[in-house]
Amino acid sequence: MSISIYTVEEAQARILRRYPLDQIEITPRLQASIARIFGEALTPEAAVQRILHDVRAGGDTALLDWIERIDGHRLQASQLVVTAGEIQAAYAEVDERVVKAMQTAAERIEAFHRRQPVTSWIDTQLGGVLGQMVSPIERVGVYCPAGTAPLPSSLLMSAIPARVAGVREITACSPADRNGKVHPLILVAADIAGVDRVLRIGGAQAIAALAYGTETVRPVDKIVGPGNIFVVLAKRAVYGTVGIEGLPGPTETLVIADSTANPAFAAADLLAQAEHDVLASAILLTPDAELARKVQTEVERQLSTLSRQEILAESLGNRSGIVIVDSLQQACELANTYAPEHLCLLVEQPWQLVPHIRNAGGIFLGEYSFEVLGDYVAGPSHVMPVGGTARFASPLNVLDFVKLTSLIDLSRADAVALSAPAAELARAESLTAHEAAARQRTRTNGRAE
Repeated sequence: MSISIYTVEEAQARILRRYPLDQIEITPRLQASIARIFGEALTPEAAVQRILHDVRAGGDTALLDWIERIDGHRLQASQLVVTAGEIQAAYAEVDERVVKAMQTAAERIEAFHRRQPVTSWIDTQLGGVLGQMVSPIERVGVYCPAGTAPLPSSLLMSAIPARVAGVREITACSPADRNGKVHPLILVAADIAGVDRVLRIGGAQAIAALAYGTETVRPVDKIVGPGNIFVVLAKRAVYGTVGIEGLPGPTETLVIADSTANPAFAAADLLAQAEHDVLASAILLTPDAELARKVQTEVERQLSTLSRQEILAESLGNRSGIVIVDSLQQACELANTYAPEHLCLLVEQPWQLVPHIRNAGGIFLGEYSFEVLGDYVAGPSHVMPVGGTARFASPLNVLDFVKLTSLIDLSRADAVALSAPAAELARAESLTAHEAAARQRTRTNGRAE
């Protein structure tokens, strides 16, 4: 199994398309799993709604029931919160080199986000005193998946910006194994990131507990972090009760390469993306047909040495491919339309393309700024907009964890000067009480001046 080469027209019909959340294919395996757990055929949306309703109405009892039905282990309410002893014991189960790597990543993530300008301000030049007060969100929940592979990096990338922002209370949720044990990598990452508590809850039931609260779980104000389709549907359903940073979907990388690119590097970057998930997208755009063929050969060669063969084969066949474009300019235009999560520029002069890029979660410039470093240790959060949402959304950052409160302090003279246009606008909108309140400010002791 290798990777297909497409024309632009073929790619637009096949791999450069967008797949909305409600159009993601529901596999027979997923359908069978839902039927087994719920005792009937349900859509993923209906299954999620049932879990959310039950946990909201039934608290701990319903939460524990769903944990047992879905994850296969029975807990007591007192066991939902991972103990400090368990977290410290997890260090003994994690290779010391991995711990040091997480510490290095944490230092760089914190340093990067502390440079983000997030300040309150006051101004007296606009008439009166106006300004904005920046204050952190009080409680944040971070979901950390542990399905086909634990993702401690996602916990670091989500929790550390929240801590930098000054969030008072950070709660992490991650599913436990059949023995009720949260993966030690997740526990160590939570400790390094400064998370206040870890809950051994996964899936839609975790989102329900974080959003609505139970007798044991304190409700949060915002939920962030990636997850499977049930987690994403649950986050969409509870939005409004709590905030969310977005709806994480299948991950994606778009690589633009010219004739100077190293085919082995380009192939490695595509494979690194494809191994995430069977729905992941790994796409190369190049005007060089010879490079395209070399990368195709390299993908096939490197693929044979990798472990996640089934996932890689399906991902490469589904939404991945190499596209022959007319020019680097056309590649940039396609990239802006596709709006990828990751955009990698394997070209001789990457900075010359940056002014032409409008839509991307992150831009990786040159062969040694490869996306895997962004996944782990570069510094910016790897929680980035997917599914084309880079057209309007940003990577997770400190601003996701603060609120802006407007400050308005007008003198009587300012109010009198502004009341007349305010009254006119109110009258135009047929809001007579608004108009009357504005005109009151043009009077002294209740008498018109």
